Amino acid sequence: MARLPNLLLLCIALFLVSVCVSVVTGSAAAKSSAAFAADAYGRRNYGYRQGSLRAGQCPSACSYRCSRTSKRKACMFFCQKCCATCLCVPPGTYGNKEVCPCYNNWKTQEGGPKCP
Repeated sequence: MARLPNLLLLCIALFLVSVCVSVVTGSAAAKSSAAFAADAYGRRNYGYRQGSLRAGQCPSACSYRCSRTSKRKACMFFCQKCCATCLCVPPGTYGNKEVCPCYNNWKTQEGGPKCP
């Protein structure tokens, strides 16, 4: 009869340990997903850091980046070239290059920006 309370206490302890582990794991997952959440301005962070995209994601990222330019063909060509190397595309259709240093620092022979 004395074993029943000990068994009950053991079950309760195991349950509490499993709850604690799930809480800790959940908060770690929330922190890692926060890297891809919106920043202070409501912009997504995913794809804006160097190496955060895969090569297959470059066409869609560049399609949005070049959506408002009058020289879409040239924009798409250089954007995809830059994305293939840097694996990131800055947010928006213009500017914001500071979030992707590789994209921002790649220059032409004349010293102008290579990436749109």
